[in-house]
Order: sequence, then C-alpha cells, then structure tokens
Amino acid sequence: MKAFQKKQLPHSGDGIFDVEKIRQDFPILRERVHGKPLVYLDNGATSQKPQAVIDAISRYYQSENSNIHRGVHYLSEQATASYENAREKIRQFINAKSEQEIIFVRGTTEAINLVAQSYGRTFLKEGDEIVISAMEHHSNIVPWQILCGQIGARLRIIPINHDGEFVLDEYRRLLNEKTKLVSITHVSNALGSIVPVREAVRIAHERGVPVLLDGAQAVPHLKVDVQEIGCDFYAFSGHKVFGPTGVGVLYGKAELLDAMPPYQGGGDMISLVTFEKTHYNVLPYKFEAGTPNIAGGIGLGAAIDYLNGLDWDQVSDHEKDLLSYATDELSAIERLKIIGKAKEKAGVLSFVFEHIHAHDVGTILDQEGVAVRAGHHCAMPVMQRFGVPATARASFALYNTREEIDALVKGIHRVLRVFG
Repeated sequence: MKAFQKKQLPHSGDGIFDVEKIRQDFPILRERVHGKPLVYLDNGATSQKPQAVIDAISRYYQSENSNIHRGVHYLSEQATASYENAREKIRQFINAKSEQEIIFVRGTTEAINLVAQSYGRTFLKEGDEIVISAMEHHSNIVPWQILCGQIGARLRIIPINHDGEFVLDEYRRLLNEKTKLVSITHVSNALGSIVPVREAVRIAHERGVPVLLDGAQAVPHLKVDVQEIGCDFYAFSGHKVFGPTGVGVLYGKAELLDAMPPYQGGGDMISLVTFEKTHYNVLPYKFEAGTPNIAGGIGLGAAIDYLNGLDWDQVSDHEKDLLSYATDELSAIERLKIIGKAKEKAGVLSFVFEHIHAHDVGTILDQEGVAVRAGHHCAMPVMQRFGVPATARASFALYNTREEIDALVKGIHRVLRVFG
C-alpha cells in the first residue's frame, strides 16, 4: 500500500500547540447558535469533522463513486484502492500486525455485537462467565446480556469506586476458572476515567481469558497500540475520532478471527456459493457482508491522515490543560458537584446540581451557544452507582479552548440565576 503523507504540524514556531490554526480546519466551528458563537463541548457523543474529511467524502462521490472489490472497470478499481488504503492507514494507526485484523463495521456497537454473536456463541457455553465493569456504555452491556440469555452464561460486574475508578483488586477476585471473556471500556464515556487496560489484559491473560476493549472514547484522546496493550479485540467508531458516522473498526487477533464463524451472510463474505454449501471468504472480508459504507471508510482514512499530521504530545498536553482548567473553574461554582474524579481522566467533565435537572442545565446552556450532553449518556448503571438520574457532560476535543470553558462557566452562572 502507498504510504500516506503527513501534513505540516499545526503548531507555532516555539513548539506550542496552535489551537487557533486547528480550529480553522473545522468549518462548523465558525457557526453561530441562537446568535452566539458555537461552543461545541459534546465531543463524547460525536466529534466535528475537519475539511479534509469532508473533502475526501465529497471527492469519492464526485469522482470515484462505484462499488468495490467486484468491478474490473476504472471507477471500481479506484474506489477499491481508496477503501483498502484506508484499512492500511487504520492498521498503522493502532499498530495491528496485519490488514486482515482490521474489520470495517458500522461502529463500536456493531463491533461488540459481532464478537458476542460470533466468538461468544461459538466458544462460550452454559455456566461460563463474562466479566464487564460498572462503568460500561450500554453497548458493552446489552450484547453480553443477550448472549447470556441465549447460552445460559453469567455476567459478572467489576465495581468502581466513588471517584469512578476501575477497582483492580476486585477485578482479580472476580476472575476464576469459569471466566471465558472480559469486555471493558478503555475510557468511560460518562466519567472520563482511563482504565489501566494493559494491567487488566495481563491479569486476564494469566488465566487464559481473552479481552475485548471498547475504545470509542479512547482513540480520540490517547495513542492506542493494540500490540503493546495486548488485547484480543479492540473496537472504536469513526465519528468520535473526527471521521464520518456509520463506520467503525473491529480489531481482532487473526487467529481468533479465523476461528470465528461469519456474523452476517451475503455478498463479499463468500468465495463460493452453491445450494449445497457456501465457502467463506478470507479475512477480513469474511466479516464484511454486503456493500459497505465506502465513503465512510475513505472518510475515516482521511481522519487518520489528519491525526497523523498532529504532534500527539502537544495534543495530549493541550487536552490535559483544558480538563484541569475546566475542573478548577467548575469546582469553584457553588452547589455544583463533579461526578467522576479519577486520577487518570480523558476529556470528560460530568456534573450535577441537586436542585436543577441536567436537561434544564443543557437547555439554558444551549441558549448561550454552548453544546453539552445532558442525560444518562447510555450508561444508566453509572448513574445508579452515583445516585443521580442524569448529569450534564462537557467533553473536550483538540480544537476546544480555555475561552470556550469560560463561556461554559458563564452559561452555568446563568443557569443558577434562572433556577435560583
């Protein structure tokens, strides 16, 4: 595959991260909401897209639009090359061994369902145990509940402490001879807590237990190396990492994917079909039935190109500064309580008021042009753990600024004036 080119690093001459230059790459950040400049702090739900990604999607539809893998004509060959080049970019980005280990899916949710139904129904049986944590997104709870109902397995839950941290000692105690799979988040979407995944994988592997990691919230903030982590499966979504919606990635170790049956049947996942028997295609195509989201895959490849043009140390320092600044500013607001105070966090600040519902907070902030998420964040067990119905969640990305946090704080003070 042709190597992709890095763009010039967006920093000033003194090596300081130039957030204003970054912001110029994201056209939506120039929008106004209710007459106010848009302050977009809902990146945990979906990130905004740089012009390079928008252009890549448009270019595909304008000049390459064709189905892939099947055609011998020029457009099909061009589209196929662009799509498969995106797969190689993703392989490099997360340091998988082979392109065969990169499966295109619709997103993290489908990736987890694929593993549950293909690996789980093949290799787990009645009485086996699946271990997840108390901070999981519903997408990493419900597929395992469905599987447990199908085969008679049991779901075990790793507790979290009051700071929203993964409790390693309890995790160790949960693992036993019945444990056949661990599936945990890398970064909590509701709390921002970073799970010590390398240690979690090592502990599971000591017992011969495979591990799936939900990386939807990690990939936008952390440099992920699946070989260094050692996980068996890793899932993430394109739309949270500055790419399009409707496309995502399942990484799986080739030996496991080889042993798993197809998740869906149809075109492109076959090599030969007769009415008597179907022979399945090789990896990764065995798990990619039907016409894929071609434009989405190409757009995700463009997002990876964009991220590879950044200095990740600078990005990390910038995001840590944003989180620290926001934590200090919100902690100073009377009657505001931050939910989730893990020592290791990434880009998420959830908060509540005892006398104001999170939806009311979000509505008033929207009138100020500030976009936050309000609700249970598809993590109802987390809300139950902290005894709250919902939180308001500000989630940051590399293009956010301290000035936007000031706008958030100003908006929160308006919330307090309105509700007393």
